[in-house]
This record gives sequence, C-alpha cells and structure tokens, in this order.
Amino acid sequence: MAKQASDKGGAKTATKTAARQDRAQANGHQPQETEETQGEQQVNVALLKRLSEMPGVAGREERVRALVVEELRPLVDDIRVDALGNVIAFKKGAGKGKERRRVMLAAHMDEIGFMVRYIDERGFLNVQPLGGFDPRVLVAQRVLVHTRGGDTLRGVFTPASKPIHLLADEKPAAPKLDEFYVDLGLPGERVRELVALGDSVTMDRTLERVGDNVIAKAMDDRSGVFTMIAALKQLGAHDVDIYAVATVQEEVGLRGAITSAFAVKPHVAIALDTTLAVDTPGMPENGAVTRLGKGVAIKVFDSSFIPNYKLVQHLRDLAEREAITHQLEVLPRGGTDAGAMQRADTGAAAITLSIPSRYVHTVNEMVNLGDLAAAATLLARYLEDAHTGSYEL
Repeated sequence: MAKQASDKGGAKTATKTAARQDRAQANGHQPQETEETQGEQQVNVALLKRLSEMPGVAGREERVRALVVEELRPLVDDIRVDALGNVIAFKKGAGKGKERRRVMLAAHMDEIGFMVRYIDERGFLNVQPLGGFDPRVLVAQRVLVHTRGGDTLRGVFTPASKPIHLLADEKPAAPKLDEFYVDLGLPGERVRELVALGDSVTMDRTLERVGDNVIAKAMDDRSGVFTMIAALKQLGAHDVDIYAVATVQEEVGLRGAITSAFAVKPHVAIALDTTLAVDTPGMPENGAVTRLGKGVAIKVFDSSFIPNYKLVQHLRDLAEREAITHQLEVLPRGGTDAGAMQRADTGAAAITLSIPSRYVHTVNEMVNLGDLAAAATLLARYLEDAHTGSYEL
C-alpha cells in the first residue's frame, strides 16, 4: 500500500481501487464483504480465522481441504483433489495461441503438529512430531487430540520434568521434544477407548487481533492459503492459465508440491508462505530477514532454491508500478514449496511471495493485515500481467 501524502495521491488511490473493482466485476466476481480495512486494502479476517483454527496436520488436512474447496469452487473453472490430497483448482486464461503459459500457485494446508505414537497405562500420550516445533515454546501448552471416532479432546502438553518447587539447587534443563507428553485428565482405560495411535494433535489456540496484526496458530501456512483465495477474488482479466494448488505435507518434505507440480507442469511457479520477521529484541538489524508491516516479501534466496532473477525483477517492477508495499527477503535457512516446483518435470521459473511473520513455528505466529493485503494484491496484479514476462536464462 502506498503512503498518501497529498490529495493527488488520494485521487490515485481511489482510481486504483475503482479499477480493481471493475476488474473483479469484469471477471465475474462481486466485491467481497470483509471485516477489516488496512488503508485501501481489505482483509477478510473471518475467513482467515476459520482457516487458522481448522485442525490439519500433515496427512490429516481433510477439514482444511473442505473449506478451501468451498472457497475456491466459485472462483475457478475446474477443481479436483489428487491422490495425495492436494486441491488443484484451474482457471482458464484468455490468451490465444498453441500453448498458454501455465502459472502454478502453491500454498500448503498442513500445520506443524503431532500424532499419537504411544499410550501408557495411566493414559498419558507420547507423540511423534509432524514438522519442526521449538520445544522451548511448548511447555504447559493446551492441545487438542482429534480421535478416529470424531471426538476432540483437550489436554495439557508438557515435558516429563520436576516442578520448580522440587528442583532445590538444580538448574532447570532445556526441554527435549521426545520428553513431552499429553495429559487428557482421563483414566487410562478411558483414554485407550477414545484414542488410537496415529490420532492427530494440534495446538489449542484461537486467532486474535493485536493492533494492526493477528496472532494465531498455523499462520504457516493458512495465511498463504488465504492470500491465494484473496488474490483470485480480486483478479481481473488474465491471459495465462492459473493452477491454484493447496498442497499437503509441506512441513514434512514438500511432498504435495512435488506430485502436483509434476501433474501441472508449470512454466511459472509461485509459492505463498510465511517467512521470518525477526525485527524483535535480541536480534541485530542485519538478522531480521523481513520486518512486520513493511509489505509483502519478494524472495531472493532460501536454502531450498534460488528464485529466477527475471521473475524477481518482474514482481519488483509491478509492486513499484502499482504502489504496493514490498520488501526483499534473503532467508539463510528454510524453504517452501517453490523448491519442489522449480525442479518438477523440465523445471520452472520459480519464486516465493512471503508473508512476514514474527514467532514462526510457535503457537502465536503474528502477521500484519497490511502485509497480507499487499501479498494478495501483488499476486493478483502479477497474474494479470504474467503473460508479458520473459524468464529465459
């Protein structure tokens, strides 16, 4: 979003907003009702909340998938679910010629969590991690166990350790993930009746507003799924074929992106995911990666792939032309679905549009509503302009 310093700037904003509404209506969509406004942009916080609070660890994304299909179906020409569980939504482009450019979007549905791996005689549960939690942030957290019978059981997640009253002069040790257990507060026999090995465990957290931000579990990557849906809602006329894919099992190895990209065979691949915003106490300025509230992040590097530099420049030029708040991102460690899509079939020009997030892989991931709006707007404007780019190396 551009900062408006004059009446002329305000007129420019009004013109762009009207143009966006015209594009959406020309594309067959009515302007969407939303709950929160950030400058000229609007963010449907109610939908973001539903996405965040829906449970869906790797391999058990079915509830998130149902919501995604519900939201995408009216926006696309075709939608299907593949054998691995990816949602693949297709929107035909208006371009002429033998083969229209195929642009694949990928945002993963799975959240980091756990599955039950052992139930002891007293009913305490040991768990198998599904994704990378930092055990330091998990002590005495509330969790939900989702059983095969459809029950949702609330419990306490904590490591096997002495309470502070019994430590005497001992120094508390840093917790290890394999020391954690779930206490459901039920007799062992009852737990074994309700819970089975393989049942999923998610964090018990709701989405809440904090200033111009939201905090919630699973912003990684329900905020990316939200961005994909929001971009399609404001999308205007486009020449390229769009494949909007809600992927599975990203947190355990980019698995859904691998299979879906081989099916789509994209020319251009764009992952939508969160990234680190370590603009907080205790970190040097040069270690922030991105900064909250400074716009969508256009990725320049992460450890899973190197983006196509011409695609990076195309997105930068678009963001500047459209006055969309943005920043560049170099992530020293970590990756996204783009790393898998780039290498599928004969390869694709790949990039990630990132939503800056404080406290990534914790129970209180924080994202800025203005950054979310900027991500959706830049993606929509790119899809309208994607046919003009040349990404040959």
